[in-house]
Amino acid sequence: MTETKVARLDELDYLKSIMILLMVSFHLVYFSESHPYAKQVVYTFHMPVLLIISGYLMNVEKPLGQFMKKMWWFFVPYAVMESGYVVMASLLPIREHISQLTPQVFFDKLLLHPLGPYWYLQTLILCGMGEFFVFRYVRLKPLPRYILIGLLYSLYAYLGIVSLSMAFYFLAGVIMRHSGLSFLRVVQPSWLALPTVALLMTFERNLNPITTGGAMMVYLVMSSLLAAYPWIRGKALRGLLSIGRNTLVIFLFSPIFTMLCKSLVPFLTFDSSGILFLMLSLGISLSGSFAVGWLMDVLRLSPLLFGKRTVLSM
Repeated sequence: MTETKVARLDELDYLKSIMILLMVSFHLVYFSESHPYAKQVVYTFHMPVLLIISGYLMNVEKPLGQFMKKMWWFFVPYAVMESGYVVMASLLPIREHISQLTPQVFFDKLLLHPLGPYWYLQTLILCGMGEFFVFRYVRLKPLPRYILIGLLYSLYAYLGIVSLSMAFYFLAGVIMRHSGLSFLRVVQPSWLALPTVALLMTFERNLNPITTGGAMMVYLVMSSLLAAYPWIRGKALRGLLSIGRNTLVIFLFSPIFTMLCKSLVPFLTFDSSGILFLMLSLGISLSGSFAVGWLMDVLRLSPLLFGKRTVLSM
């Protein structure tokens, strides 16, 4: 199989940073419940964008051993954090509360139907492995190969272990990578995308990533953000790129801090907009996630959870 090389792009880290910031923001229940329409808009595109980028960056040209090792080091932190989330869901009165935690329920949530935000890693692992085995062991021309991967992802969805729309956004990134075209050639920056997104989001039927309008919003959001990229400079750009390079750390550890931030709500009810709560909680969640990553590196725990000497990337 011919290797498809993909150069690292700062623009992808930038896009990832915006999406992970939106993810953390709208996992803050007090803020998201205060702005339900904004939440609906953001949920239309933020995870699809992350999955497109994940599919684009997934390297299936590695030897089997190296690829499975990479998947294993996605699974280990996923299993640890999802297990903790499931146990906490059985103890705390959260929206996804588990009234009776049995071994059967525990393994169902861990392996098949994850709670909380960690479904993304499960989707990444399952879709990545499916892509790897089709590309490695099935000799087909590109189009039939993509169709076969799509059928495999449809089977995942039929079994209820992934969202069909999210798996297909991952597939869109896969097709983009193997087409040989640069991400920035497929997703071209344009300021015209911004008013088009604004128009689409005024119609509620478009606020679903599985609809045509939702898919257009996903593309146009990326296009408009890339148009803004050259205007972001200095510390702001360096900060966003650092966040984008450490999305896994934020993704894994931010739920700990978003739950803790609920204790701030009684002190901030005077701000009905929830913006002050958002700013404080976002700062706490980001700095807390980075602090956990730094501590794991310092205590040399990162090899146990991530399979590498340091997890933070600066």
